[in-house]
Amino acid sequence: MTTSNPQSNTPPPARRQPEARQQARRVVSNSQYACRVCELQRLRGDHVDAVLAFELANRTYFAGFITDRGDDFYERHVEHHRELLADQDRGTCIFHLLVDQDGAIIGRFNLYDLADDSAEVGYRVAQSAAGRGVATSGLRELCRRAQTEYGLRMLTAKTRSTSHASRRVLEKAGFSAVETCEVAGQQGIRSTLQLTPAV
Repeated sequence: MTTSNPQSNTPPPARRQPEARQQARRVVSNSQYACRVCELQRLRGDHVDAVLAFELANRTYFAGFITDRGDDFYERHVEHHRELLADQDRGTCIFHLLVDQDGAIIGRFNLYDLADDSAEVGYRVAQSAAGRGVATSGLRELCRRAQTEYGLRMLTAKTRSTSHASRRVLEKAGFSAVETCEVAGQQGIRSTLQLTPAV
């Protein structure tokens, strides 16, 4: 046990910050760190093996938030990857990978159903990157590209009502909840983000 010496001239240790404030500072720091070391890359053919490794490593983790894709998805991964690239070439979807400084995939950030200057957003982040601000920074970068590179005006995202972390990420990226909806057979919330025209 440590005791203080009333005769000592040593100043008392600084008071600890409240835990909530300490957590906020960590989140800000981690978010800035994530922005510096991660790169959002458009999906390519040579990503096929890395994407499969990412999905397999996080399969159990993702199943806690969204419906598991089933064994067939992993067994047919090469074919599925080609289908994604074909959709991307047709301009109906745009897929992105968030890659860290070591070249490992730590997230996927995608735009689906592109039509009439709008698209639906989907994203997932590796368990190892959770809580570091990666999802927020990756989504913000996706929204920036949607506006400045792809010329989109409206983004939509759907989350389960129980997915509080995903809803917080959307809010931090500027999305606003507009109505209830159904997500994989469960009650969900539809959120939107209006993008101003790029100048």
